[in-house]
Amino acid sequence: MPGGAARPRVRMTGAQRRQQLLDVGREVFAQRGYDGTSIEELAARADVSKPVVYEHFGGKEGLYTVVVDREMQRLLDRFTSALAAGGSPRELLERAALVLLDYIEEDTDGFRVLSRDSPAGGSSDGYASLIGEVARKVEHILGAQFSARGHDPALAELYSQALVGMVALVGQWWLERRSPGKEEVAAHLVELAYNGLAHLSPPPGAP
Repeated sequence: MPGGAARPRVRMTGAQRRQQLLDVGREVFAQRGYDGTSIEELAARADVSKPVVYEHFGGKEGLYTVVVDREMQRLLDRFTSALAAGGSPRELLERAALVLLDYIEEDTDGFRVLSRDSPAGGSSDGYASLIGEVARKVEHILGAQFSARGHDPALAELYSQALVGMVALVGQWWLERRSPGKEEVAAHLVELAYNGLAHLSPPPGAP
């Protein structure tokens, strides 16, 4: 092939092209954020014309939405599997913390997409929505434990938000540091959370 000849584009099926654009979008959105990403760069990275991106996703926001939804489902599936496997409350809490830290380590681009930004005027923040879903799952576990220990199960919602929020914020901190190791981080989180739950006192103002 002559040195100045254009590189032929790889022919793909519609499904293959869509998957390629999702993979490219995940990488670019992770690197640059939503506002810093352009249709031109997405098309160039995928080696397609801009109309191809519009054809599959209707534009940058459409691609971003699908990327976020896919990552949310991937991480939520991991949490669901971890919490459904059974075990003591302490084991469940540690497993949930490790799910997030594993995801950050193995799918860093996906976590960056979820935890950084979203289109102005668009849907609610993906990470916040995800954390809310996980908190609702944890709430069921805590509710049963509260009832068994004679505490008001209605407080499970408050404590689940606090626990999951703590893990979520530590996950964002650990994203850049990666030290100490994830097993140690999870152990510290569980130590703090579980010791507090195991020694709950009557709420303020209770007789």
